[in-house]
Amino acid sequence: MLALFKNISGDKALWAVVALLGLFSFLPVYSASSNLVYVVGSGTPIGHLVKHAVFLVFGFGIIYGTHRIPTHFFKGLSLIAMPVLIVLLIITLFQGSSVDGTNASRWIRLPFVKFQTSTMAAVVLMIYVARYLTKIKDKNIRFKESILPLWVPVFMVVGLILPANFSTAAIIFSMVLMLCFIGGYPIKYLLSIIGSGLVALTLFVLVAKVAPDSFSNRVDTWESRVKNFLSGEDTKEGYQIERAKIAIATGGLFGNGAGKSVQKNFLPQSSSDFIYAIIVEEYGLLGGVALMVFFLFLLFRIVVIANGSATIFGKLLALGVGLPIIFQALINMAVAVELFPVTGQNLPLISSGGTSAWMTCLAIGIVLSVSNKNHEKTKSSYEMEEHNPLEILSGQL
Repeated sequence: MLALFKNISGDKALWAVVALLGLFSFLPVYSASSNLVYVVGSGTPIGHLVKHAVFLVFGFGIIYGTHRIPTHFFKGLSLIAMPVLIVLLIITLFQGSSVDGTNASRWIRLPFVKFQTSTMAAVVLMIYVARYLTKIKDKNIRFKESILPLWVPVFMVVGLILPANFSTAAIIFSMVLMLCFIGGYPIKYLLSIIGSGLVALTLFVLVAKVAPDSFSNRVDTWESRVKNFLSGEDTKEGYQIERAKIAIATGGLFGNGAGKSVQKNFLPQSSSDFIYAIIVEEYGLLGGVALMVFFLFLLFRIVVIANGSATIFGKLLALGVGLPIIFQALINMAVAVELFPVTGQNLPLISSGGTSAWMTCLAIGIVLSVSNKNHEKTKSSYEMEEHNPLEILSGQL
């Protein structure tokens, strides 16, 4: 165990905040698991807690293994992973299975595990885009030259996710646009891509309206969520939001105490999509704000690590895989307080669920790999200052 800790490197503050978030997640997950036990009729509270512990232990193993990989290796890995990802997304779209009532085309069953391929897509695609932007840095790239190597893979991935999971597809597409903007991709080309994306989305909605059986009525689900958000109609999503608001309101400033949530027994997805409302109910406004501060601190460390990278790829890689974690967390919190329509996004590192936790840990491991490279650079510079070559040479003479 001591040897394991000795091999841990990279940004210590990032390690600390991720570990604290992981440890804290046991409290709300154990509390909210009563919904799965007594309402859904699935397992026992201890069983769900052990399952969550296994997911997190394996997730931190992913962080440890990934952060030991040299940053430049991810360039080649993204080229290998992209075609594999597209194949998995196609299989998931046509042969996906439902899990606890979720949409049938989001999950794929592998030996011993159920896997949500869209969460993997977010990480792999961002690495791929970071690699391409590094390649064209300081070059006068033409729009036509970037269509095949950049935008065809992006639209393929987003298009395969869209029919079953609009929110994830929208987040991934938005993050790609943001990374391209940061990476210096011409704004006029980005505007063309946004326009093309809106046209493609419109055509998809029209086709889905004409042939609703083709896409499991997902368009109707999106439409009802937006309408409910704007008008407050009494729908399934409206029921979820109302229960979430009741949980937040009853939490007050200091909360009802750990495990004393009442709404967890009535709020669907209380251990995943709406776990933030349960946290506020049990730990109050102070607990909810404290959790938000932790995620903002995580954002701060990601930006610091990206800024400290000596390579363009390191900067874009850290931002590309790190910022979506914060974006997803803020969306989850915004949904709970009705600042955003229901999206079905988990709270990273807090909500129950293996795939989401593992892909979040993979992204964090990549950011730590970048920070590890930064620390090696700093250490080398320090050693050069401590052992000036001229002094060493004069000493030998």
